[in-house]
Amino acid sequence: METLTIFGQKCGTQVSLLSPNVVTKLSRFPLTSFARKPTKLVCLKTTDCDLDESKRTFNKFPRSDWGDHFLRLPINVSDMDAVTREMDALKPTIRKMLMYSQDVEETKKRILLIYLLVALGMAYHFEDEIDDNLKHGFENIETIMADEFDLSTVSVMFWVFRTYGYNMSSDVFRRFKGDDGKFEDCLTKDVKGLLSLYEATQLGTSTEDILDEAMSFASSHLEYLAGGTCPPHISRLIKNELYMPQHHNCDILFASEYIWFYEQEDVHNKVLLEFAKLNFKFLQLHWIHELKILTKWWNDQDLLSKLPPYFRDRMVECHLYGVIMYFEPKYSFGRTILAKLLVLLTVVDDTCDRYGSVPEVAKLLDCVERWDPDLGESLPDYLKTVFKFTLDVFEDCERAGRCEEGQSFNVEGALAEFKILQRTHLSFAEWAAAEKVPTVEEYLEVGGVAVTMYATIALGFLGLGPRAREQGYEWLKSRPKLVHDLATKGRLMNDMGGFKDDIGRGFIANAVNYYMKENGATEEETYKEFHKIVRDLEKSVNSEFLKINKGVPREILSRAINCGKMIDVTYRSGDGYTRPKGKFTEYVESLFVDHMDASLKHLVPV
Repeated sequence: METLTIFGQKCGTQVSLLSPNVVTKLSRFPLTSFARKPTKLVCLKTTDCDLDESKRTFNKFPRSDWGDHFLRLPINVSDMDAVTREMDALKPTIRKMLMYSQDVEETKKRILLIYLLVALGMAYHFEDEIDDNLKHGFENIETIMADEFDLSTVSVMFWVFRTYGYNMSSDVFRRFKGDDGKFEDCLTKDVKGLLSLYEATQLGTSTEDILDEAMSFASSHLEYLAGGTCPPHISRLIKNELYMPQHHNCDILFASEYIWFYEQEDVHNKVLLEFAKLNFKFLQLHWIHELKILTKWWNDQDLLSKLPPYFRDRMVECHLYGVIMYFEPKYSFGRTILAKLLVLLTVVDDTCDRYGSVPEVAKLLDCVERWDPDLGESLPDYLKTVFKFTLDVFEDCERAGRCEEGQSFNVEGALAEFKILQRTHLSFAEWAAAEKVPTVEEYLEVGGVAVTMYATIALGFLGLGPRAREQGYEWLKSRPKLVHDLATKGRLMNDMGGFKDDIGRGFIANAVNYYMKENGATEEETYKEFHKIVRDLEKSVNSEFLKINKGVPREILSRAINCGKMIDVTYRSGDGYTRPKGKFTEYVESLFVDHMDASLKHLVPV
């Protein structure tokens, strides 16, 4: 199945080739990385495959369009110091704007300021000040909201509190309804109010019907306004929001666009705008430096000459996922090793899915389970390369981690999830070859393993400190419902995005295909139903987030939430990872290529 590496592995069941010792060793990790209830084991037959590589057919993937682009950039890392000095000069002014006050109107202004800090991608500089303001503000929320009837203000404050885990009541929106129980007509002319309301509704839970009504009300009028008399920059923002709401977008991807929007506004704070541009340039310098390192590393692997061109060359795109996982400078190490590991997942995924025979996939799985370099000698030549690459990447990450932290670096939790993930390759290959047709429920229950949500989150934990990493592993082993729901959403969006490609090459294991056959539904009806399910899952994720926010450290919970955002970034327009032309390439360009003009004449333009 042509799918996103981190969300595109195949689902499966326990296989007989695992030795009892291996199963016992990994028993503390659930066998299925997705299922929250026991999965039914199915006996499957092995398909006889042509093992002669010379006669093997496969779809060839071209090399990446990026090549050595970032390696050649004449960027000076010392420029980071110059940008830092300019930001440091502005920080006191912004901190003063966040200074706590008991005045109700001043409190509102600070909450609205917090939204701007998030939207402009610079909130991480002021985490303590933000936490203090939200804590005190929520303690007095009823007083603050008592006489507030501006739709934009109420909606933005709701968005901010919910985004930070404070369960502000959606009843606050009832004040905008008339005696007939419908939202008042006068609101239809409030463009920014409607846009803020639409964003607020994205944080609703399954018990908040008023937010469903508000979403329908806001979206219908925004679609009309976007094509009407709105100023161009507002119309552009509306279209972007309707395509992918801020709540589902990567924070810094949203900021790259919002900085431009904010500058077009007649009324904007020049200090905030200047700081936002400096901050974005600061981040770009970090990311491009990382891409230089990663491009050289990828070239040194030389897999493009060692293996047939059956796999996706996506080094730059994997780094984009690293930025989505954590964009802040302090996570530079985490981004780098995560990108390497996602490249590994891509190579292994495509090896098992697009090129390897069932017996070969079984041999590779056995080697991965036992994690013994000597076993690789029994593999075909191309699989020797893949297995060695697998061992080398994990060893490289572990070694880099020891250097980074100056002590032992625990990769066991991430490695265990990686092994769980790899079992799905063989199981699904046998499943598809046996032409077993599961029910949609069975497919989604098992198919969630294929989305690799757990594995990707576990790999993301490697970029955290030792304590948070261990806490993250333990939390993930409990199979949280929040992650379960994100995985299901990923499975559905993956299959919708890749359905035509899958069926076009004769691959039937797809949720859309199974649903149509099981329910006698058309493709259009199936997509409509799946979009409803996806929205219900999003509400469930919101609900779980509010429940566990105080019990799970933000640093850990944010990895899961951000991993979920990878789904939306990838699948809003087909499968952006497999075929990155279009939106996905635009995202790469907006973060790594486009130059953010911040009057920094001493910097070399990117």
